[in-house]
Amino acid sequence: MKKGIMKKFLILAALAGLIGLLAACGDDSSEGASGEESGSGDMTVEIVAKGFQHDFWRAVRQGAEEAAEEHGVEMNFVGPQDESAIAEQVEMLNNAVNKNPDAIALAALDTSALIGPIEQSMDRDIPIIGFDSGVPDAPEGAIDANASTDNYAAGELAAENMYPAIEDKVAEADGDVRIGVVAQEVNSFSITERTVGFIDKMAELVEGELGEGTVAVIGHEKLENGVAEGDAKLVIETRVPAELTDSAGQTEAQTLLNKDDLIGIYGSNEFAAKAIINADSAISGGKIGPDKVIAVGFDSGAMQLDAVRSERFYGAVTQDPVSIGYNALDLAVKAANGEEVSDVDTGAVWYDAENVDSEEITDLVYE
Repeated sequence: MKKGIMKKFLILAALAGLIGLLAACGDDSSEGASGEESGSGDMTVEIVAKGFQHDFWRAVRQGAEEAAEEHGVEMNFVGPQDESAIAEQVEMLNNAVNKNPDAIALAALDTSALIGPIEQSMDRDIPIIGFDSGVPDAPEGAIDANASTDNYAAGELAAENMYPAIEDKVAEADGDVRIGVVAQEVNSFSITERTVGFIDKMAELVEGELGEGTVAVIGHEKLENGVAEGDAKLVIETRVPAELTDSAGQTEAQTLLNKDDLIGIYGSNEFAAKAIINADSAISGGKIGPDKVIAVGFDSGAMQLDAVRSERFYGAVTQDPVSIGYNALDLAVKAANGEEVSDVDTGAVWYDAENVDSEEITDLVYE
């Protein structure tokens, strides 16, 4: 081929390639042109949970992984050894912010301890999504939205379902009777809310029958209501372990189970429910079950599910941990894309021996 003809051929080929490129860029029907896949493959979301001690957090992670795969984003899920390791979580959040991710999802152990990295995230325009207990008392504008259970309402749900099983014992008692509450701690917003929700609703139900001032709440100064135990017809006693170990939890549960006037006992999370079951197993013949002390739990796990199936536990309240994780990641992606986001209530449901293996419940609990 002559040199002049070759030159013209190359010019025409280049022009054809340029025209094709311009046409492709202007084709609105091409994948990702509408912005639906704008974060695919390039977006990173850091998730900082409250721990890995319980199966609950593994279920939360499962939900987050499902959403990450659906959106096509990279996710990093971390959490401290347990829910008392505040300093460890602070370090994890600092590390997350320093990675400059597109968004962060955070379940705070202690918001006041996390103010530094939260403010750094705000300075860098990294949106934060709260999940589980969220980030209570965070600086204004720090949290774009929350994916969480209404824990106070969930605690109320536990009391509402326990009450019919103990109502006659309360009304017919010669002296005072007692309901025990095992709470893992009184610092975590989520656990405290479901503890207080239970106590408030139970007091409301009992006082509706027996009159105002007939319920004394004792055991922990943060929860006491000022009514003297000797003046009450029902005593609600809360026990909180000094340290977050199975043996410490079991000791507090056993202290309650050893009281002769105990008619009911409530564990406000998986840790507390397991503490009750283990404490009861250490007592010859056991104290909880039908026609005995009515036990109610929260969350799930293999031990608690077995206790419900056998009616050793009257029932329990479950959150939807998979939904919590899924919605936290989903909200984080939307916030990173500049979309307007709002809180998502991930719900809570009562389950007992009758419905524990139903499709409605099996989708919400974890082994």
